[in-house]
This record gives sequence, C-alpha cells and structure tokens, in this order.
Amino acid sequence: MAGKVFFSVSMSLDGFIAPGSAGELMGRQWMELQQWVFPQRFFRENLKLGGGGEEGRDNDIVREAFERTGASVMGRRMFDAGEQMWPEEAPFHTPVFVVTHTGRDPWERPGGTTFHFVDEGMVSALDRAREAAGDRDVRIAGGGATILEYVNAGLVDEFSIALSPVLFGSGIRLFEGVDADRVALEQVRAEPSPRATHVTYAVRKR
Repeated sequence: MAGKVFFSVSMSLDGFIAPGSAGELMGRQWMELQQWVFPQRFFRENLKLGGGGEEGRDNDIVREAFERTGASVMGRRMFDAGEQMWPEEAPFHTPVFVVTHTGRDPWERPGGTTFHFVDEGMVSALDRAREAAGDRDVRIAGGGATILEYVNAGLVDEFSIALSPVLFGSGIRLFEGVDADRVALEQVRAEPSPRATHVTYAVRKR
C-alpha cells in the first residue's frame, strides 16, 4: 500500500468547485467550469464521446490523473448525482468506494467500474480503497464535503486544482470549513495552459 491519497478538481477563480444545488450540475456554470477538459482527446475517449480531440498539456494532465488512480472514494451525494449522469460504462474503470449511511450491494458497471457502498465510515472506505489500489494512488473523487473531511482528518497527501477562467459568485467552496490550524501546504507544481492554470500541492501537518 505505497500509493498516495490525492484529489484533483476544477475550481473557479473565486474558489467554487460546483454549483450549490445538485440540480444545477451540467448547467451553464458547470459547463463553463469544466470547459478546459471537455475537448481533450483522453477525456473524449474515456467517455466514448467519439474520436478527435485536443492533445497537449491539458490532455496529459487528464490522462495522468486517470493512470495514477487505482481506486476512488466518493460521498453519497456525488454518487447519487453521478448515477443519473454517467454513461452505462462509468468513467472510473476501477473500484469506487462510496461513503454512505445506507448499505447497498456492490453495483458493477461495464468497463471495470464497481461501486462498493461503505457504511462503516470514511476511514474504512479509504482503507478498502488503499487495499484495492495496491501500489497505485487513491483518488478522493468528491464532492466538496467529502474532500474536506479527508483533508481535515489529515488523510490527503497531495492535491491538484485546475483553475478555470470563470467566476461563480456562489456555490460549493473547496475549502469552506478547512481546519487551517492543522493543514499546511507545499507547492509542488504550477503550470499554465491555454485553457486553465494547473497547481499541485503536497499536504503537510502543521
């Protein structure tokens, strides 16, 4: 179990990673936030959106995040929203552990994604994801509240943000409620692209 625990998200310049209402997912703001990723060749291939697409650093970043991930963890709110929107062949292609208060049998999808529902808490979900990932990394897929829980618990090693050139004004902030007295950051990388600015930080304890 040598892999890292990380998350990777798109964020507006005023600090939001999603609209405030699940009903607004896939709406105008969400599409603008994610506009850097939709044209990328790897993203299009992974979601079976057809051939073509852009190559370059943005495409590399999307592919690298996917290739390093051996398992994912997500909250029930994200799963409930995604269950309605993901294609039949969900885009993870690895085990996904859903933190929930309600148990459910595993849900296997075509293409290698199986959702496991963990009602023993966030640490148990991460332990199971680590075991499934082996020497690859575990991605905390979201949503924002789940990411924050893992950050505040000191369980995240690294994260990357794609700063998208859009303003939300309101919504779900990535670090709303972060325990800043316990969390310190070390910048690992910062690189601009034609569509976004990508920053990566290692997480340290204060």
